Amino acid sequence: MSKVLFSTWQGECIDNRGKPMEEWEESAFKVPGSYEGDKNSKIFIGWDGLVVFEEGVDVVKAATVYAAQYQEYSEACGRCAPGRWGGRILYDTFDKIARGEGTQADVEHLKEISKTMQLTSKCEIGRTVPKPLLDVLEHFEADVTKLIENQEKSPDYDNEEINYIAKVTAPCMDACPDHVDIPAYIEGVRDLQMIDSLKATKQTMPLAHTCGRVCPHPCEDACRRENLDEAISIMELKRIGADFETDHGLDFNYPYPAKPLNGKKVAIVGAGPAGLTAAYYLGLEGVASDVFDALPVPGGEVSVGVPEYRMPYHRYQKDIEAVENLEGVTFHLNTPVTADMLRKFEKEYDAILLASGTRLSKKVRAKNEDPSMEGYWPAIPFLDQINLNVKWNLAEPVDLRGKTIVCVGGGFTSMDVVRCSIRAGAERVIMIYRRDEKTIIRNTSYEEYHEAVEEGVEFIFHSAIEEIIDKNGKIEKLKMNKFELVPDPNGGRAQLVKIEGADYELECDYLIPAVSQDADLSYIPEEWELEMTSWNTLKTDGKTYQTSRKGIFAAGDCEYGPMTIVNAVGQAKRAASVMSRYVHDGKLTLLDEEIMEDHLNRLKVYNKNEKVQGWVAGLPREVSEKLPTEYRKSRQDEVNLGFTQEQAVNEASRCMRCYYIAMVAV
Repeated sequence: MSKVLFSTWQGECIDNRGKPMEEWEESAFKVPGSYEGDKNSKIFIGWDGLVVFEEGVDVVKAATVYAAQYQEYSEACGRCAPGRWGGRILYDTFDKIARGEGTQADVEHLKEISKTMQLTSKCEIGRTVPKPLLDVLEHFEADVTKLIENQEKSPDYDNEEINYIAKVTAPCMDACPDHVDIPAYIEGVRDLQMIDSLKATKQTMPLAHTCGRVCPHPCEDACRRENLDEAISIMELKRIGADFETDHGLDFNYPYPAKPLNGKKVAIVGAGPAGLTAAYYLGLEGVASDVFDALPVPGGEVSVGVPEYRMPYHRYQKDIEAVENLEGVTFHLNTPVTADMLRKFEKEYDAILLASGTRLSKKVRAKNEDPSMEGYWPAIPFLDQINLNVKWNLAEPVDLRGKTIVCVGGGFTSMDVVRCSIRAGAERVIMIYRRDEKTIIRNTSYEEYHEAVEEGVEFIFHSAIEEIIDKNGKIEKLKMNKFELVPDPNGGRAQLVKIEGADYELECDYLIPAVSQDADLSYIPEEWELEMTSWNTLKTDGKTYQTSRKGIFAAGDCEYGPMTIVNAVGQAKRAASVMSRYVHDGKLTLLDEEIMEDHLNRLKVYNKNEKVQGWVAGLPREVSEKLPTEYRKSRQDEVNLGFTQEQAVNEASRCMRCYYIAMVAV
């Protein structure tokens, strides 16, 4: 909620002009009234209206600059006449009025062109840019008329002290923690320009092979196509550019040439997705990094946790090699970092990034739970042994033939456990989950859940282990409780209530807890007294990712708790951006691009209640070919074979290119 002078945002009609501020009506949306620090916004203009925060704002000048932003975009696009020529007319005509040379006929022309663009532009940016401009013409008619009648410049026309900050976004881009330019990489696939597609991805996502395969794709939950028929298969389209680069033996594609090394150097603890991302973007900025990891291979949990059938290591290796290829990046494997090492790092490096992940499996909290029992096998060491054997032959193979496996969980880690157990020959594999099928799909993905079911994994919902029953220190069976969901009379989340008399027993050979993981932060010097969250992770400001100690940053699971790869990448990219400036001046600063990302994320770009019109509905979502179930159950081959070229083009052609422009005047 924000107090505003005027707003037409998303159908609001707030007009506090002429009223005392204490009587001002508040906006229902988190519009960016405070830009950054003590900088306040004067006006916010975007795809769904405009918001004015104070009296005396030159709305006509702001509208002119907003139109200029679109003209620049439309000149680069040029895919439709209404967008390209309309963009020129919007800016030229608004600028004519703002510089005191306009006529009433210009106003009518602007209205006509704006309405034509809304009806006939080929993509959303051309359809939405006229909306706030029409609002200016309607609700600030007196300001426009005064400029025309007096043939005078708008008050801020020549004022260079006002900063107009614009950002192009899209609902999918906003929902992506890494803010990948999704419409651009989809467009590259549609036009069969695979390297252009990869370039668009690599602007903000260095692990393109990886996130094109194992991302939970929150972007698809914010796809406007969902409001029309089905969301676009965004994740699967991402891998195409990366695979094209690898399959054709092309040189690594970077978002821009790496800058020369500048003498600054950071230490990075952890070589997983967060550590790799930080090294990548710091390296591009000329900042060297030493990356330390306790594992014998780089890549973190994706290397030793994510199975080969989901993420082939030779693909992930290409993402890692692109980081290693940068001058100044050095990996130190088999090197657990200690408190003494960190004390030394603080003196020798210009900054430190802690990205050590979460590799301690939590208990299921059952009676008689003892990790030393035979048959008790936590998820992380279980997956370590599976993958260190399958991928590098660095561990003994796991043989579960004739065994019954019970896994407790409901996320990606537990899915990896049960599907790996199938491939290790287990006779029966069961996943225990306290909630329902719908929730487990939301926690993972529709594809992951249904592929597990196809492979023979049994799911028991609304259940939990009360007690682990052993015989001479070996697990024999589990005493299970059954629950039911009871609706909250106050409309809150339904509560799980134990069903009395419904307990049952479940025999098993191995119990694998995969309920969550903790961060092992014992390597951090006690005297640093780093602030912690209630989840026992490192507390940062959530913007610059500096911890409570100057020069010590944190990103990824050890900062947030167990998260997705794309979340870790997004955090690490931001941290690396801040650190690339911090090592030079000791200051924590954000780029305008990053500040706007945060504002738009709070505002929420996607409107799930929007009625999408003007597009062909009912175009089916393409489904990529998967390995036959019986074949894949005994092999580690990649299950998802990806789209054919025809499927890729068809799916990419469903994209509506929902770009929006947002602008703030400060």
